[in-house]
Amino acid sequence: GQGQAVECLSPQMKHVAAYLLAQLGGNASPSAADVTSILDSVGVEPDSEKLEKLLGSLEGKDLVEVLAAGKAKMAAMPSGGGGGGGGGGG
Repeated sequence: GQGQAVECLSPQMKHVAAYLLAQLGGNASPSAADVTSILDSVGVEPDSEKLEKLLGSLEGKDLVEVLAAGKAKMAAMPSGGGGGGGGGGG
């Protein structure tokens, strides 16, 4: 069912996904009740503290721009160790 698609997401991403779904449905500024309703519809228990923090951080901002800025920041971060070299055949 629909709930399976959101089971693999972190709790914070579930809130973001529900927020985006509300926006796609025509709600430019979804409320906590809107996001909770969407999460409830797929059997996900919302975390009110995380939801309020998310909504507070997005107030007056375009979520697409926020996500694009976050992606740019992640692209600039070092990714860790390099890959190993290929084995020599003989």
